[in-house]
Amino acid sequence: MDVQTPSLRPPLHRVSRTAIRYWTVRASLGWLIVIGAQIAWMVLADGDHRAVRIPALAVTAVFAAAHLIVMPQWRYRVHRWETTPEAVYTLSGWFKQEWRIAPVSRIQTVDSERGPLEQLFGLANVTVTTASAAGPLKISGLDRGTADRIVHELTASAQATAGDAT
Repeated sequence: MDVQTPSLRPPLHRVSRTAIRYWTVRASLGWLIVIGAQIAWMVLADGDHRAVRIPALAVTAVFAAAHLIVMPQWRYRVHRWETTPEAVYTLSGWFKQEWRIAPVSRIQTVDSERGPLEQLFGLANVTVTTASAAGPLKISGLDRGTADRIVHELTASAQATAGDAT
C-alpha cells in the first residue's frame, strides 16, 4: 500500500469574510479599555500633566485606528485552511504566522466552539487535537455551517483511517 506523506503547501480556503468584522470588534473592545483608562487618568488626576496626557491619548488613538484598519484585513489575507482525506492544513496569524499540517491518521479529537461574540457574528472555530507537542490545530473564523461540516467530515475520516492517532 502506497501511503502519501502530506506536503507543506498553502491551504486552499479562506475563512469567512465576516471574520474581518469580528476581529475588528474584538480588537476594538481592547482599545476601548485602554483609551477609557487614559481618559479616566486624564480626568481624575491633577491638571499639572495634562500637556503630556492629551498627546499620549492622541498617539493611542492613532495606533488603535491603524491596528483596527490593518490587522483584520491582514489576518483575512493570511488565514487559510483545507481538509483532505490525508491531512488538515492551516495557516494563521498576522505578525507571527503559523503553518501547520496534521495527518488524519494522527487526529484524536475534533471540536467546534463558539464564544458569545462569535455567536453574534455567526462564526465558529474548529480545533483538531493530535498527539503533537506543538498542540492542536485551530481554524478560526469559519461560518457556522462550514465548521459543522468540517467537524463531521474530519470525525468520519479519522474513524475510517487506520492509524494509532499518536
